Amino acid sequence: MQRLTETKAWQALDTHAKEIRPQHLRQLFAEDDERFTRFSLTHEQLLLDFSKQRITATTLDLLRQLAAQADWQGWIARMRQGEAINHTEGRAVGHCRLRAGEQAPEEVRQVLVRMADFCERIHSGQYRGYTGERITDIVSLGIGGSDLGPRMAVHALAAFQQADLRVHFVSNLDSADLAGTLTHLNPRTTLFVVASKTFTTLETLTNAETARNWLLAAAGRHSAISQHFVAASSNLAATSAFGIAPENVFAFSDWVGGRFSLWSSIGLPIALAIGFRHFEQLLAGARNMDEHFFSAPAESNLPLTLALLGLWNTNFLNAHSHGIFPYSHSLGLLPAHLQQLEMESNGKRIDRNGLAVDYATNPVLWGEPGTNGQHSFFQLLHQGSALVACDFIALARSDFPLPGHHSGLLANCLAQSSALAFGQTADEARASGIETALLPYRTFPGNQPSTTIILPKLTPFTLGQLLALYEHKVFCLGVLWNLNAFDQWGVELGKQLASRLAPILRGERQDNTLDDSTRGLITHLRQFRS
Repeated sequence: MQRLTETKAWQALDTHAKEIRPQHLRQLFAEDDERFTRFSLTHEQLLLDFSKQRITATTLDLLRQLAAQADWQGWIARMRQGEAINHTEGRAVGHCRLRAGEQAPEEVRQVLVRMADFCERIHSGQYRGYTGERITDIVSLGIGGSDLGPRMAVHALAAFQQADLRVHFVSNLDSADLAGTLTHLNPRTTLFVVASKTFTTLETLTNAETARNWLLAAAGRHSAISQHFVAASSNLAATSAFGIAPENVFAFSDWVGGRFSLWSSIGLPIALAIGFRHFEQLLAGARNMDEHFFSAPAESNLPLTLALLGLWNTNFLNAHSHGIFPYSHSLGLLPAHLQQLEMESNGKRIDRNGLAVDYATNPVLWGEPGTNGQHSFFQLLHQGSALVACDFIALARSDFPLPGHHSGLLANCLAQSSALAFGQTADEARASGIETALLPYRTFPGNQPSTTIILPKLTPFTLGQLLALYEHKVFCLGVLWNLNAFDQWGVELGKQLASRLAPILRGERQDNTLDDSTRGLITHLRQFRS
């Protein structure tokens, strides 16, 4: 079987990369007065500017040939037809069905109707706690995809927050997370949403059981549980045993992966936070990007282009790190969501044929909102020794407009992407009055590749577009690298080991097969725990 690196398309890119690596973005821009026009795409009012990537028209042509070789459109068709493209788990990949509107499966539409009704009952005050008081606080208990996506979306859409309802998120098994949240809440007016497909997740169930005990200590009766706990889960037996009423369980199917699940009933905290009408707009924005991705040719396809640029930087320019810099405080949690979305999906070394790859796969993803990052790690980007590809994300209009703020924020965003691309030469530093002895410290090599994404404003609809854009980027990279982007066996390994070690830490049993380091650490920890 021919390896990816042995294919004609890959080898053509490898040869081309030798020509591109010595070239500077200054040179590429000097040779093309219309570079921005040639290397930017729009979908409706969303702009993708990749003119500061170290590419030429030939680069894009060769990358698209690689995509055709990988049959990216055929893989889209397989996903849409419900084929089990998650082959190691024997599952279809159906998160796009969750936001398909009238074309969504009946089971999806039924759950959305129930979510809408539940949100209305909470917001109108019809749904009340065990003392008859209105619900004022929602606590979402989940972890991973059941937490990061909804948490990010609720933070991002703070401008649409329901005025009389506060939504909190608890994910960490560290008791400080839950205890710090409960300290400020009233059990009579707090509703918990337990988000776990299997209703067996250790972290989530531990937090849920502690929250249930907190409620029972105040209520004094078991029946209060059904009024203060709801679940996004498919395990009705387990939710019933916990005390959650069947009508308060919102199911979703096994073809919904955790990191793609905010569009499902896992998104109930989002709908409660911003209202179901706005949640529908979030779904509509994602559906809008789905339709673009499914139908646009390679030359104008935004998610495919984003994926091709990622592959180019990772495999041919050797960028092993990718920064996500939203110049929006509201999008401050987006890097954390994308970390899971991208690294859990494509952070793999075994391809679809069961063979170890001989090329780099997903880079390390990280980020921080601007302008905070400029005052910390941007120094490394400007004068460090590593190549770091970047995405800058900005809003044309602020979601919280205050005079004098947003123009300064946008100026910083544009300045940083420009400075990273073009740097500053010794002659330019000298011309600005820098003394000769300091010239080595005041020159900047530039040539750091970046893409800038601009949304007209941050709304549920445009957030849906943005998130779906990145989801489809992940899908395309999985196809290009010949990976299954929809399993996560590495995560499962850690869970298995943790379940084995917990009873040993509690002193309930011994295990002589442990490695010497783990055994020594447990011995040390138990000195303090006893």
